[in-house]
Amino acid sequence: MTGVITDRLTTIGADDLEALARGAAVLGTGGGGDPYIGRLLAAQALREHGPVRLVDPADLPDGAVVFPVAMMGAPTVMVEKTPSTERIGAAVAALAEFLGVTPTHIACIEAGGVNSTFPLVAAAQLGLPVVDGDGMGRAFPELQMVLPTLSGIPCTPMSIADEKGNIGVLNTVDNHAAEALARSLTITMGCAAIISNYVMSGAQARDALVPGTLSLCTRIGHRLDRVRAVHGDAVAAVADELGGRVLHTGKVSDVARRTLTGFARGTAIISGASPMADPASRSAAGDLTLEFQNEHLMAVRDGVVEVTTPDLIVVLDTDTGEPVTTEALRFGHRVTVLAAPTDERWHSPGGIALVGPRYFGYDTDPVRFDARERP
Repeated sequence: MTGVITDRLTTIGADDLEALARGAAVLGTGGGGDPYIGRLLAAQALREHGPVRLVDPADLPDGAVVFPVAMMGAPTVMVEKTPSTERIGAAVAALAEFLGVTPTHIACIEAGGVNSTFPLVAAAQLGLPVVDGDGMGRAFPELQMVLPTLSGIPCTPMSIADEKGNIGVLNTVDNHAAEALARSLTITMGCAAIISNYVMSGAQARDALVPGTLSLCTRIGHRLDRVRAVHGDAVAAVADELGGRVLHTGKVSDVARRTLTGFARGTAIISGASPMADPASRSAAGDLTLEFQNEHLMAVRDGVVEVTTPDLIVVLDTDTGEPVTTEALRFGHRVTVLAAPTDERWHSPGGIALVGPRYFGYDTDPVRFDARERP
């Protein structure tokens, strides 16, 4: 994980959701969907069914049956097409029926705005606890890009559901094939669908998941609230929680964004201070270019790569520390860009093959958050 979790939560209630969604959007590195929408849907479910219990992965019994649930598709689409809460629980129920098993726990497959709150909806509806962890420690755009893949856990059988009531179950030859087929279905379903996949035993979940994700998200959100209440430095607080560093501060001077093959793809340019700026400012002169595919994947300044996937590239509102998703980037917005470490498993050869910059088409080796190239 990006930091050591010292204060894990045992339950998540409606009062925790704003902090959790904010922190999840930080770890989501620009992707994972709109945290506001995810928070509203989770609040509705928790008001109706009550708080959800959290379980540390280390406390899972070997025989637990863990069902992750998430949204698949382009975050930009979900801003205009809000999913039905019934579809979230239905995706889990359909897969459980197909497998002939009874779920014992719900899990997050990624840390992201909606994908850290949608599992709470399913858990509340089904009366199940949620695992305090996730499959990435951040967000990535494709189904196979999870630590369970590195642990040899299959993505399928998986269920996929849309807001019209269509539900299907896929069983594929490998996790890359699951991504290709499910992506095609998601596009047909309007570029946004609910999925449940990577069903794990308790023993597998203990090995494959990043522990403490929901606790960390909530702690980040609450710390932002406390710092802003005393007019402190919210950006510095987030950097401290993540163990990261500030890359750049400036204004968004250009955004090129398009929805293509089920992803929000694009480039954003953050123009920094002029050479005459206050020397105490965080901002270096010049422009920082961000490349994203749902999530921010690479930051480049003056032709020099500053940091790449798999490490975290996080965009925050400079004044408030509020995380800014890729679909929310707008011309003139004053933002600060952070770089932070990811779970070390992503820097293994297998991890780099799954989520390194060359996989996404960038002609560079990985550059870590502290500007060290991978050996």
